Amino acid sequence: MSPVVKRPKEKFHLPAKYALLLVSAVCVLLIVLTYSMPLASEPFHRTAGLFVVPFQNGISAVGGWMVGESRKLAGIRSLQEQNEQLLAEIDELKTANTTLQQERYELTRLRELYDLDARYQEYKKTGARIIAKDSGSWYHSFLINKGTDDGLAVDMNVIAGNGLVGRITSCGADWSRVLTIIDDNSNVSAQVLATEDTMIVSGTLAGYADGSIRYSRLTDRADQVGKGDKVVTSNISNKYLPGILIGYIRTIEPDPNNLTKSGSITPAVDFEHLDTVLVILERKKIPDTGAEETGIKEADSE
Repeated sequence: MSPVVKRPKEKFHLPAKYALLLVSAVCVLLIVLTYSMPLASEPFHRTAGLFVVPFQNGISAVGGWMVGESRKLAGIRSLQEQNEQLLAEIDELKTANTTLQQERYELTRLRELYDLDARYQEYKKTGARIIAKDSGSWYHSFLINKGTDDGLAVDMNVIAGNGLVGRITSCGADWSRVLTIIDDNSNVSAQVLATEDTMIVSGTLAGYADGSIRYSRLTDRADQVGKGDKVVTSNISNKYLPGILIGYIRTIEPDPNNLTKSGSITPAVDFEHLDTVLVILERKKIPDTGAEETGIKEADSE
């Protein structure tokens, strides 16, 4: 006899659509029972509460968290927008502050030039701006933005700050070159304002490293010249108009001949920070015969 083979039992499988219909029917039945059987609903509510309430609390917590996160994101976006606006305002304020600083600097310069103009009101002057300078830290030679078209000419004196800057050595139609009194090639006939003792002021870039220039041939036989005395251009100078402040006596040293003195002067102009200058629109008038005979030209030569 052949052995009996048992077939495995097939597992019951309920299609999804029927399962959904069954669950829906149960839910409808429970709703009907809830409204039609008020007396029996209390135990049902208690039983349902054990499962439904925790689920509702969880959903509420998740919902509350999502709402909170949404508000945080909205707040972050608002803060980002405000931050961008503030950054833009800061940039505008920085630009405005820079402009104000430039205007304040310009106003200070103009006030200095105005005061200087009033100090030498006997001379007609014109303002000019420095547009280029030779290499180095100090303005020993530079170009200004005015020339022959503006009435400028060689040997016109240039002033700024509190006194003498130098003189024009060459001109173009709309530019002029200025050689300052601190340049190595500059010599100025000068005198002490209080005593009228004469001297020669010589430029020296090496010496200006400590903020001073040199003088020599000071005739101070009465020993009346002291530190801090004002030094101005002399009336015997053939390049510079008289009475323009050059600087202040810094040191005094007797020369080996015991007849004259030498030393250093602190200039009245800051030759490290120059921007605008005044040009005196007239030149020193010296008769050719007198200048050639006395040799005054050598004192104010380049």
